[in-house]
Amino acid sequence: APEALTTVYQVHSADVVTIDAPLSPDARPRVDAMVTNKPGMALAILTADCGPILFADTKAGVIGGAHAGWKGAVGGVITNTVAAMEALGASKSDITAVLGPCISQQNYEVGDEFRARFVNADTANGRFFVPSQKVAHFMFDLPGFVVEQARRSGIDCQWTGQCTYADEDRFFSYRRTTHRNETDYGRGLSAIVLKD
Repeated sequence: APEALTTVYQVHSADVVTIDAPLSPDARPRVDAMVTNKPGMALAILTADCGPILFADTKAGVIGGAHAGWKGAVGGVITNTVAAMEALGASKSDITAVLGPCISQQNYEVGDEFRARFVNADTANGRFFVPSQKVAHFMFDLPGFVVEQARRSGIDCQWTGQCTYADEDRFFSYRRTTHRNETDYGRGLSAIVLKD
């Protein structure tokens, strides 16, 4: 039912909320992930280049959804979502995650200061960057980084392989809209629900 569709007010954080009942639009918490073990509630993540991750432990009957842009991924939104699922009875070994459509490395150019943030945190993060054609600019592999963060959290995760920037017939893209100086952009919605 429409009233069972639940979203949060996404703020690029690592914060997670457990949902026990549908939220009214004006009561949405400022977090970037949610989990539930209540059947019939659809957890929905909005994105326009960031990564929507949907999680499920079908054995325990626990699901989750997270908005994983680079800030949330670095901050621990994936690890925190897994921990919140475990608090509801999920097991890491039984959690499967899928990273939905997001911007690909071929279309995500960043400056050296952006790359430095990642490399200073962990030198192994350098592998998620390749030089671009511009001096002191790099192409960032957001899907690769997000999938790696999920694996480091102890869960299996795969990317659907769809680039929001490149496929303008099917996906909204904040970066594409910005490059074209358009006034607004839409959002994609990725949702997961436990059947009754």
